[in-house]
Amino acid sequence: QVQLVESGGGLVQTGDSLRLSCAASGRTSSSYHMAWFRQTPGKEREFVAFIGRIVSFTYYADTVKGRFTISRDNAKNTVYLQMNNLKPEDTAVYYCAAGTVVSFVQNAGGYDYWGQGTQVTVSS
Repeated sequence: QVQLVESGGGLVQTGDSLRLSCAASGRTSSSYHMAWFRQTPGKEREFVAFIGRIVSFTYYADTVKGRFTISRDNAKNTVYLQMNNLKPEDTAVYYCAAGTVVSFVQNAGGYDYWGQGTQVTVSS
């Protein structure tokens, strides 16, 4: 069993930056592929970024490419999402996810564990 806890969300203005953290416990985070998703009311959960067990492999949604960076520190069992040049469209609850076998990184149903989420609000 793996427990995931997100932190780092908040209220910022357009163009500001935030770094989200996802702390894992129960099993080492190095055993899992990790991803960030986000969700707004009335919409399905949206893929944001992915990082594999091999730290050099990352994948991003087109909407965040060039602005967001996912990274992991296996020694701390923590995954990060650095968000730069934030836009009002980025406003959402951001969720951390972990999976052992991920056939399609953008599919939320393929992940085994989820955090409770952290709110990010970007004012215009």
